[in-house]
Amino acid sequence: MEQQQQRSALPPNWEVRTSKSRGMDYYFNRVTGESVWEPPSAEKEVEMRASHILAKHIKSRNPMSWKKVPVERTPEEAEAKVRDLRQQIIGKPVGDETEEELEARIPAKEKLARFAKLAAEESDCSSAKHNGDLGFFGRGKMQKAFEQAVLSLKVGQISGPVKSDSGYHIIFRTK
Repeated sequence: MEQQQQRSALPPNWEVRTSKSRGMDYYFNRVTGESVWEPPSAEKEVEMRASHILAKHIKSRNPMSWKKVPVERTPEEAEAKVRDLRQQIIGKPVGDETEEELEARIPAKEKLARFAKLAAEESDCSSAKHNGDLGFFGRGKMQKAFEQAVLSLKVGQISGPVKSDSGYHIIFRTK
């Protein structure tokens, strides 16, 4: 019943298909060839832009760095790594200062420069070649946890660790 409601509510040219590899439904646009996991809506598309640093681990859906090196760290080590990288970008709070207050004091350009340098050096994602920049994307293009984290950030803000099937990320929202 729910799937039938989703089918009838789809914008023109969209259809539901089933992934052979995952056995899950996804949505396919017959005109553009676009595929997304989340149901598309006829509402105006929300475009966002972000950079990220990914630390994969042995339980990641593809435990191989973009440099074709197998990843051997545990999930706990991956989470600790992105926490450490975030701290390298924003520093340590002093006294009773919160991380949010500390981060707010750092100019966005400076944060982005620090983030980009570490993304290029440390990220397990091929976006490292672009300093972690993922470009513009809309809803349904990224894994749900990643998308929700980006949407929860203000432009210029860096997330804490975000867990996805790919590993642990820190995310810098740029648009």
